[in-house]
Amino acid sequence: MIDILKDRQNQVFEGRKDQKFEMSCDKISAAGSVSQRACVFCGSRVVLYPIADAVHLVHGPVGCAAYTWDIRGALSSGPELHRLSFSTDLKEKDVVFGGEKKLYKVLTELIDTYHPKAAFVYGTCIVGVIGDDMDAVCRTVSREKGIDVIPVHSEGFKGTKKNGYQAACTALSNIIGTGDISGIPEASLNIMGDFNVAGETWQIKSYYKRMGVNVVASITGDGRVDEIRRAHGARLNVVQCSGSMMTLAQSMKEKYNIPFIRVSYFGIEDMSKALYEVAERLGDAAMLERTKSLVQEEVAAIMPEIRYYRTKLEGARALVYTGGAFKVFSLVRSLRTLGMKTVVAGSQTGDKEDYQQLRDLCDEDTVLLDDTNPMELAKYIQEKDVDLLIGGVKERPIAYKLGVGFCDHNHERKICLAGYSGMLNFSREVYSSVCSPVWSLMPRRRKFTGGI
Repeated sequence: MIDILKDRQNQVFEGRKDQKFEMSCDKISAAGSVSQRACVFCGSRVVLYPIADAVHLVHGPVGCAAYTWDIRGALSSGPELHRLSFSTDLKEKDVVFGGEKKLYKVLTELIDTYHPKAAFVYGTCIVGVIGDDMDAVCRTVSREKGIDVIPVHSEGFKGTKKNGYQAACTALSNIIGTGDISGIPEASLNIMGDFNVAGETWQIKSYYKRMGVNVVASITGDGRVDEIRRAHGARLNVVQCSGSMMTLAQSMKEKYNIPFIRVSYFGIEDMSKALYEVAERLGDAAMLERTKSLVQEEVAAIMPEIRYYRTKLEGARALVYTGGAFKVFSLVRSLRTLGMKTVVAGSQTGDKEDYQQLRDLCDEDTVLLDDTNPMELAKYIQEKDVDLLIGGVKERPIAYKLGVGFCDHNHERKICLAGYSGMLNFSREVYSSVCSPVWSLMPRRRKFTGGI
């Protein structure tokens, strides 16, 4: 059997009754683990790239920009400038003599060609090594072109994906507070940490509209620079992906006195709780009644089909591994709605508080993982007789090679999984994957007997 690396033993909790619960997290990945965790640049582009009317310029070799091209399902209701991946394409000569002149030339050309509302310039590893003064170039171009040109200090070697989130929040702070907030109604909020994967932000906005709540800015799914400038005029920040946006939410609370709540839009329980919390914070009795009606109508519409899937999935076992810990909480609850048991759960960016909450939520024998790797995932898929792995694109091959179903819950997917209709889509996908007849042909110790 596969052994856990010695340096990672405190990042794995195997759920034994005689084992004291103690999780180590927020660590740099252990050498030799081939960690699933991404770099600082990845974290920054996750947050900022969905801003649809800005130029996103990667200052570095073209390989880093290739990582951004159309890799996410962040949709736009209008401009799609974020779909274009621009790079300064640094070569050996630029590394030797510096890339500042090239950065200036590329920036001015892009602004003249596309007339963006703003420009974000991402520093990569090589830029951090050679010491280009991105800040000075950005200030010069901003002064000459009359738009915000914002450096994003996201050199990959500086830390982990979470450090990239912080770099993105720092960049966003440069434009929040620069817009006119007149005319913003009292019942208003910012959606933070939802990136409009497969149109999920639109779904959430429709719920808020039915409640009578105005959305000032979506930070950053289907985002617009001018809307983000006015974000400081909202009465509440609603944070979905807390790992990516808590730095910004806390900063806005200190600077603009805007309170925030942490929510999840995945699953029936968490989606309903999110809407009720907003109504209680912003509304009156009439808004609360509208919210109750909305929840009742939406749940009644999806429950008959979900009950059917439960009869087919009862007793199936799942491994859940996502980027943010809050998403794991929702998935554990959603799987319980379907009659499934979560036997392994983990995240890339969870903190001690998150893992304590996850421990309280999960069953006694559930294995918890922080910043895991392919070998550990393979180990627990086999040891725990897993029927379904929920993760991202990097985990898909592991599941299929071991003969278990897979559900993509990462940003590359094309199916909306948020909201009530998203829960129905999730149920359908889990059912079609877990109950596929193909798994009966795989040599596994345990055969799931549910299905058609």
